[in-house]
Amino acid sequence: MPKLKTKKSIKKRMKITKSGKVKRGKPFGRHYKAGKDPARKRRVRGSDLCVGKIAKKMKILIAPGR
Repeated sequence: MPKLKTKKSIKKRMKITKSGKVKRGKPFGRHYKAGKDPARKRRVRGSDLCVGKIAKKMKILIAPGR
C-alpha cells in the first residue's frame, strides 16, 4: 500500500502543539477592518484550537503516519 501524503494546504494553515492539540488562526481578520467594530477585531486576533472530530481529521491530514 502506498504512503499517505500530507495535505500541504492544511499543514500551512495549522500546527500540532507539543501536547497534541491542533492550533489554527481565527477567521475573518485579514481585511475590511474599517467596517468591523473594535470588539470584533479583538476577538479575531490571535489563534484558536480545533476541537472534536475536526481536530482528529486535521491531525490525520497533517501527519498521516503518526
